[in-house]
Amino acid sequence: MNKVVKDAEEAVSGISDGMTLMVGGFGLCGIPENSISALLKLGVKGLTCISNNAGVDDFGLGLLLRNRQIKKMISSYVGENAEFERQLLAGELEVELIPQGTLAERCRAGGAGIPAFFVPAGFGTEVALSKECRDFDGKPHLLELALTADFAIVKAWKGDTHGNLIYKHTANNFNQSMAMAGKITIAEVEELVPAGTLDPDFIHTPGIFVQRIFQGSGYEKRIERLTER
Repeated sequence: MNKVVKDAEEAVSGISDGMTLMVGGFGLCGIPENSISALLKLGVKGLTCISNNAGVDDFGLGLLLRNRQIKKMISSYVGENAEFERQLLAGELEVELIPQGTLAERCRAGGAGIPAFFVPAGFGTEVALSKECRDFDGKPHLLELALTADFAIVKAWKGDTHGNLIYKHTANNFNQSMAMAGKITIAEVEELVPAGTLDPDFIHTPGIFVQRIFQGSGYEKRIERLTER
């Protein structure tokens, strides 16, 4: 089945106000830049975004935050975005902060059809408020619910016309698990190839999880924080 759409604008069609989106990537690495730009143009409001982070002020999900398109962020790290901080402190943005490993597992569980699981991270902190707690081997664990989304938007290095995806290095973070957890998954890729071209042993996300795919362009691949010796 050919799942190719013309561009990012066609890929995000059907996303409407109030929907929940998963957005892959780690920091500014492996984020679906073209799809985020298309959402900015689409102008949908009241979004709940599940993402490792909220981008920076002028890039990534930070663009949607600045345009007041995001109602709630479910994230694990938000330290590089001043507008995020301002909206949070002003009570303009709902925020659910989750330990990073727990966030990753909640996404993976959603894609695997596992409704909930127990994890020790967060016990004794505000993360534990209103959550069921049970002891396993004498150690307290919190009950965490799986995460799913109306749309998952991911970015891969290579993909084929059937939606099979290969990620590259750090860009694999969250993309692979989120691709499985969306009711509809959109994949933008740096290189789109015919079906049968990719080595099956190297495919990270099978095409069964992907409904729309397109070849992106103009990737900036910014560095979130440059550290020099």
